[in-house]
Amino acid sequence: MAGTSRHDRDMAMRAQQQLSGVSDPVERLRLQCLTRGSSGIKGLGRTFKIMDDNNNRSLDFKEFQKGLNDYGLLIEKDEASLLFQRFDHDGSGTINFDEFLTTLRPPMSKSRKEVVMQAFRKLDKTGDGVITIEDLRGIYNPRYHPKYQNGDWTEEQVFRTFLDNFDSPYDKDGKVTKEEFFNYYCGVSASIDNDIYFIIMMRNAWKL
Repeated sequence: MAGTSRHDRDMAMRAQQQLSGVSDPVERLRLQCLTRGSSGIKGLGRTFKIMDDNNNRSLDFKEFQKGLNDYGLLIEKDEASLLFQRFDHDGSGTINFDEFLTTLRPPMSKSRKEVVMQAFRKLDKTGDGVITIEDLRGIYNPRYHPKYQNGDWTEEQVFRTFLDNFDSPYDKDGKVTKEEFFNYYCGVSASIDNDIYFIIMMRNAWKL
């Protein structure tokens, strides 16, 4: 699994340490998400999706503030207001939360993005832009998983648990979109300083 719990722990600790020295509200929000590990930013996205009652993929300030609170991020109203203004580029009073999450993701170099896309394309056998259990058959071998070997889990449970690694803890649907895959690896990438190491890790993990 390319994105180990060790990387998650390292990243969460690093983000926690950096938080005290950061004043920029966007960077502070990013670090608060990263203290929750690789799926932190994606989890915030899921929370916003639940908040978006009319499915217009945008949030007003009230929804935005409630989303931050519901996700458990400790942000004062004044700071939330500053954040909202930063993301409301056209001053319309609403923010597009897809753009918001893209801006919030830790930046990745072009070479890292390319290797993540290679991995996604390999896993997405059907080419429909979503990785499902069916896509994983023949690519990911569940028989090596210790819980399969000792009889606790079926192949299906191993596949589902594997997909859940990329999914938010709040809404596990057994499907991984390109956006979710990228969000996950942006988190992993934030804990690895060296491009070459990240690329080797991805190539080894996915046999690219």
